[in-house]
Amino acid sequence: MRILIDTREQQPFSFTRYEVATEPATLPVGDYSLPGFEDRAAIERKSLEDLISCLMGSNRDRFERELYRGRHYDLFAIVVEATLADVLRGHYRSGMKAHAALQSIIAFQVRYKAAFVWAGNREGAEYVTYSLLSKYLREIGERFKQATKAQEAVG
Repeated sequence: MRILIDTREQQPFSFTRYEVATEPATLPVGDYSLPGFEDRAAIERKSLEDLISCLMGSNRDRFERELYRGRHYDLFAIVVEATLADVLRGHYRSGMKAHAALQSIIAFQVRYKAAFVWAGNREGAEYVTYSLLSKYLREIGERFKQATKAQEAVG
């Protein structure tokens, strides 16, 4: 399996625990994708501090544009290197209230059909990123096989 890592990703996952080759790429959406599926599958990685900063000011506008671009992807998720409880307890340096942060995140989930995955920590986020992309590839392969079988039955 090959995973594309956006060249702007500041703390890329290494995926050393998995049978993966990584390649740098300029992705239209997200930090991680798959070759040939750059316009259909994307994972955006966020540390908790980064996520909270994306909910405020001009960062919010930029983040919403990213969410808007990913809304029609087959797979689009924001994988957070923290827990929901970390947000509830205010385990971040911003003065943003936890309730306001969570209400923004929930609104984004509804507005942009974006899945926010609370992975617990960086290791969990790498695991979730790998697993989502791996399962996406498997599903695409199964769909292709089924379509091929259906065509053969008709033709």
